[in-house]
Amino acid sequence: MPSDPVLTIPPDQGGGTSDSSLAAAITRAASKQTYYTVRFLVDRDRVPDAYRAYAYFRWVDDWLDQVDLDKALRVDFLSRQQALVAACYRGDVLGHLTPEEGLLVDLLRGDHSQSTGLRAYVSNMMDVMAFDTERRGRLISQDELTAYTRNLATAVTEALHHFIGHRCKSPHCKARYLAATAAHITHMLRDTLEDTQAGYFNIPRELLELHGIDVGDVESDPYRMWVKNRVRLARLSFETGKSYLSRVKNLRCRLAGFAYIARFEGVLDAIQEDGYILRAGYPEAKSLGAGVRLFCSSFARALTSPGSGEWSSTLTAR
Repeated sequence: MPSDPVLTIPPDQGGGTSDSSLAAAITRAASKQTYYTVRFLVDRDRVPDAYRAYAYFRWVDDWLDQVDLDKALRVDFLSRQQALVAACYRGDVLGHLTPEEGLLVDLLRGDHSQSTGLRAYVSNMMDVMAFDTERRGRLISQDELTAYTRNLATAVTEALHHFIGHRCKSPHCKARYLAATAAHITHMLRDTLEDTQAGYFNIPRELLELHGIDVGDVESDPYRMWVKNRVRLARLSFETGKSYLSRVKNLRCRLAGFAYIARFEGVLDAIQEDGYILRAGYPEAKSLGAGVRLFCSSFARALTSPGSGEWSSTLTAR
C-alpha cells in the first residue's frame, strides 16, 4: 500500500468535511433497501457513518466500473484510495479531497482500533475493489473466486454488526459469514451477463477449460450444471446463515439480516425456474407493496427467533 497520501487532484474538486446529505443521497439512489435499512434499523448514533460507509464504496465501485477507463487509471485511482485509508488511520491532516473522499475521512476519523468491525469492513471492501480492478478482462480461478466472496462476506457481516446492535453480543463461529457468502454467490449469478459484457467473468477458469466452453455459453450443459451447484450452495449457506442470525440478540440486526437474505432468495427461485440458464434481469422487491411484504415476513422471522427474548430493549435502544 502506498505510504504517500498526497496525489494530484484538480483544485475545483477539493473538499473538507463531508456533507452527510451527500452520503444519504448516494445510498438512496443506489439501493432503496439499504437506504431504509440504515434509516430505520441502524443504531441512532451510527446512522451518518452507515450512510458514509455504503456511499463511499458505492462511489469507488462506480468509478472503477467506468467503461472507457483504462487499467492504469483504475490502478492509480485505487492506489489513491488505499493511501487515503492508511493516512486516515495514521491521523494525517489531509486536503484536496473530493466530496466522496471526504465521506471516508469522516467515517474513519474516530476509528483508531485495530480490531473494530468498521476496520474489517473497510479493509475487506478495499480488497474487493482491488480484485475487481485487477481481474477485469481476464479469467479467474476457483481459489480467487472463493477469496473474493470471503472478503465481501466478511465486509458485509462485520458492517452489519458494527452499525446495528453493536452493544449486543453476536456469535463468533464458522456460520457467521454464511448468509453474506450466499448473497454474494447469488449476486454474481444474477449479474453474470451484465458483468461479462463489462469484462468481469464470474465463472472459474478451470471449469471453462475442463469442458471447452466460453464465458458466454450459459445455455450449455456444463455451464447450467455449474449454476445449479452454485444455487444449491447458496441455499445451504442461507439456511445455515439463518440459524446464525436467529441467535443474534439484537432484533434490529436480525431483521436486517433476514431482509437481506429474502432479497436474494427470490433470485435463486427465478434461476431455478429458468432451468439454471442465466438471463439479463431478475425481479426484485422494488415496489412499495413488495417491500412491505418482504419487511413483514422478515420481521416475523426475526421476532420468533431464539434470540428474540431481548427484543423489547434491543429494538428501542438506538
